[in-house]
Amino acid sequence: MNTRIFYFLIALVFIGCKNESIENQSENILDRPVAKKVSTELLEHDKSRVDDYFWMRLTDEQKNSEHPDQQTQDVLEYLKEENNYKDATLKHTEKLQEKIYNEIIGRIKKDESSVPYTLNGYSYYNKYKEGNDYLIYYRKKIGENTNEEIILNGPEMASGLAYFDIGNRNISPDNELLAYGVDTVSRRQYTIHFKNLKTRETLPDLLKNTTGIGVWANDNKTVFYTTKDTVSLRSNKIYKHVLGTHQSEDQLVFEEKDDTFFSFVTKSKSTDYIMINSYSTLSTEHRYLSADTPNGNWEIIQPREKNLEYYVDHYDDSFYIRTNLNAQNFKLVTTPINATSKEHWKDVISHREDVLLQDFEVFKNHLAIHERIDGLLALRVMKQNGDNDHYIKFNDPAYMTSLYRNVSFDTNLLRYSYTSLTTPISIIDYNMDTKDETVLKETEIVDPNFSKNNYTSERLYATANDGTKIPVSIVYKKGIEINKDTPLLLYAYGSYGSSIEPSFRNNRFSLLDRGFVYAMAHVRGGQEMGRYWYDDGKLLKKKNTFTDFINVGEFLVKEEYTSPKHLYAIGGSAGGLLMGGIINMKPELWNGVVAAVPFVDVISTMWDETIPLTTFEFDEWGNPKDKEYYDYMISYSPYDNVEAKEYPNLLVTTGYWDSQVQYWEPTKWVAKLREYKTDENLLLLDCDMESGHGGASGRFERYKKDALYYAFILDLEGITE
Repeated sequence: MNTRIFYFLIALVFIGCKNESIENQSENILDRPVAKKVSTELLEHDKSRVDDYFWMRLTDEQKNSEHPDQQTQDVLEYLKEENNYKDATLKHTEKLQEKIYNEIIGRIKKDESSVPYTLNGYSYYNKYKEGNDYLIYYRKKIGENTNEEIILNGPEMASGLAYFDIGNRNISPDNELLAYGVDTVSRRQYTIHFKNLKTRETLPDLLKNTTGIGVWANDNKTVFYTTKDTVSLRSNKIYKHVLGTHQSEDQLVFEEKDDTFFSFVTKSKSTDYIMINSYSTLSTEHRYLSADTPNGNWEIIQPREKNLEYYVDHYDDSFYIRTNLNAQNFKLVTTPINATSKEHWKDVISHREDVLLQDFEVFKNHLAIHERIDGLLALRVMKQNGDNDHYIKFNDPAYMTSLYRNVSFDTNLLRYSYTSLTTPISIIDYNMDTKDETVLKETEIVDPNFSKNNYTSERLYATANDGTKIPVSIVYKKGIEINKDTPLLLYAYGSYGSSIEPSFRNNRFSLLDRGFVYAMAHVRGGQEMGRYWYDDGKLLKKKNTFTDFINVGEFLVKEEYTSPKHLYAIGGSAGGLLMGGIINMKPELWNGVVAAVPFVDVISTMWDETIPLTTFEFDEWGNPKDKEYYDYMISYSPYDNVEAKEYPNLLVTTGYWDSQVQYWEPTKWVAKLREYKTDENLLLLDCDMESGHGGASGRFERYKKDALYYAFILDLEGITE
């Protein structure tokens, strides 16, 4: 995500001209930015590709320099022009943005506490206090007459900082020391700090350029952590730090030299083992070490193999492993600790063609399994010996449930979350023996006018070009008239096997209460219908993601939920790639599109292995240095397929410090669209100069971006309040 500034423009647009171009009306006040062109010839597979806006790319050194060079000044000036133009063009929506923002935060309880969890004799929880943008973290010793301790005070720590994020927080086994990560730039490069919770002092040890996760050995003084490559930001080195020493003295215990993999370190739920985990898109490898012997030797569970994924947790004298070994939808196996390679794996839950095994949780006497059946999530519970095997029942037509924070090993309580498009998230403790449930918390919507009974949701199916049925989740306010004049916002993601879930989001109700339908297209590239759903939406089948989304839009028009004059689309990051694809392939289907931090310059990004994420995403998009993949990728790359034609109204956002999708991708795309498009529709770029991929760090500040998105869309509908 990203953020920006706004400024100046236009008078009222009455309903009769709501589809006229505000951009055209505003030209006399502020001209559209025109980026300079500097032709850069890129030679790929004996083919010349000219990029007139390649010059917009800056290095981190240039961005951080106190004395910006001419190129940096030119980039900053152009971003400023785009920000000013966006502000001016949307000046007349400022009150609407403010109103939507106040609606969103007005539904949020200002004084709010998390559900406590118990770990090693202490109860841990956090609180927001009214007026604060950041969490305060607490703990309390279990027992009578014990005092509440503040372990981290987010508001105090964030004071005076434009961006602030606390990463993972890990307590030493003796409960006396805290390791925590802090990022103040939004590049996801954390510094790990240490705090003595008995004396309240912060220790001098600092571990820089990390993932923010410090894992304690059981000696209470040794910490394992992961650092990042300073250029690509790939997490690739695991170090061992002993408290009281300088980071320069830390021992490198593992280096991931394959640049298609990244690595990180964790601890088993049993606390008996420390694990080094190496991941690529389609392959994993895990090492383990007794947490009691931090100077011991690491053992590999199963050497990496292409297309073999496995994920590990410890139980007694065995490891439980979720794997795709001869199991496209994954299965659960177990193996003895002294014989861990795949020939020793024995099925606990065998592979099923119609059920995706997503996750699992190990307890002393039970197993909890997170599955996906017919596109919907399910929770399955059984005893360790296989007895009392059953599913927890849910009633909504579309919903989301997930395993929550289950840190206790010796318990018969499973903690899980539940939500739907109309139901705020609940945290529930489920007794795995008696099947009794206790709702610990349902997120409170403090708006007195809100009632979940005022809204309804549906599960629909659209037909793709190849006959595949695409699930669609929709929600709207009861009583609104659904017809071709109904405004509808369609969302999807569709990459990395990441499924979009029909869950509750407070911000959507500012659209629903104004007569919108909100829809989710569960397109291929996610895993909603099983692992094959992901396989059919990546690499040389990536275009299925785009055509599925278009087919869902066409279905909603055909069924008269809306029409092209009132149909809008939104997606971010890889979902922004989807937005870029659909406006190239079917621009006339959409009245407006929001592309947030969009990945749109596919060839140039995937060609450059110094850019974060590139090398370990070759199995997602393909490596363009292979001509077969190059030809396919360039055929859908949004930036490379801009042409002279009409495009829908478009709002694009980016963040100057974005480490996931570099700011220059959306910026170049907007510049090229301005050059080529033949219409008078809106084209706006919003660049947040202080944040990165996730946008603003404050609790409420992030909702200003939602208010911007919605005001942009509502304005196109002629809705001014």
